[in-house]
Amino acid sequence: MTAPTPLEETLLALCRIPSFTGEEGDLCDDVEARCVGFLGRDAVARDGHSLVVTAGASGRAPVVLAGHLDVVRTSHDAPPRIDGDRIYGPGAADMKSGLAVMLHLLEHLSRGERPVHDLVLVFYEREEGPYLENRLGDLLGRFAALRGASLAVCLEPSGNALQLGCMGSLHARVIFEGRTSHSARPWQGENAIHKAWPLLSRLAALQPRDHTLDGLLYREVMSCTLAEGGRGRNIIPDAFKLNVNSRFAPGVSIEEAEASLLALVEGEARVEVFDRSPSALPHRGHPLVRALESVGVAAVEPKQAWTDVARFAQAGVAAVNLGPGTQAQAHQRNEYTERASLARGLELFTRWLFPGVPCG
Repeated sequence: MTAPTPLEETLLALCRIPSFTGEEGDLCDDVEARCVGFLGRDAVARDGHSLVVTAGASGRAPVVLAGHLDVVRTSHDAPPRIDGDRIYGPGAADMKSGLAVMLHLLEHLSRGERPVHDLVLVFYEREEGPYLENRLGDLLGRFAALRGASLAVCLEPSGNALQLGCMGSLHARVIFEGRTSHSARPWQGENAIHKAWPLLSRLAALQPRDHTLDGLLYREVMSCTLAEGGRGRNIIPDAFKLNVNSRFAPGVSIEEAEASLLALVEGEARVEVFDRSPSALPHRGHPLVRALESVGVAAVEPKQAWTDVARFAQAGVAAVNLGPGTQAQAHQRNEYTERASLARGLELFTRWLFPGVPCG
């Protein structure tokens, strides 16, 4: 095995610091110290366990690089390590590989190399939790430099593919109500689970609805993801709850997505929408997006899932997804990212932001 590169050593160091959602303090301390070492205290603002790092003050609208500090709880058979062509560790893919690239871009600045755009880097907490607890929304409200960006890049794992736009998402509790009775005499009750059958049949029959924007295909889908009901083995249930998740295309509003869900339920149950995440447009024609596409990204793809590009979109900032992490490894047991992908990610961002500067 070849010796770890400085970039790989940084990723391993980040993976060794636990940073589960809501427990990002130690990692924030480490990243803050690194950023202050590169740029000085005045360039680094801390807000809770999140950081906003400013590099450059030309007065032009900056480029924002965004990465979340938290990871989900996954199982690992060994400490963070390099094994062959892979780097293993909690968050190695999602998204400490992106954080490592962001830190090494700051190293260019510490050597006096100037990017073609002013930069603002945001390292934030609680991305993996509920939409309303994600701190990026707070930071967008408090730091004008984030809202005034010319483009934001979320370094979520994409295998160095440029992923444009994102699907919106909403979750709803769909509650069927019945009446209990003994299961030996079901005619004396009203089975709430059985009442859900027509809706479940309609959900099972739904086909994806295709939307094409900027030459990219987004597929709207709706699925039942959780079910809860029943009081006992011999009791006809009086309540049955489904969690229905709708994924809606860029350009479709939350209100339109809610209306589609209500139309599917057809008044057969009570609906409580409790988690709403907006979609985001792809912005493929944006000049900075075209420039990023030209540096050799692995592919240009639609983002079929939801990411924080939608938060930037809500603030009026065009945003895209591009990161070196291995996308399929996000949230997996023994999560890893490929060493070659990590190195390539830094190379792409260096070409885009520091043209002519050797990657390192």
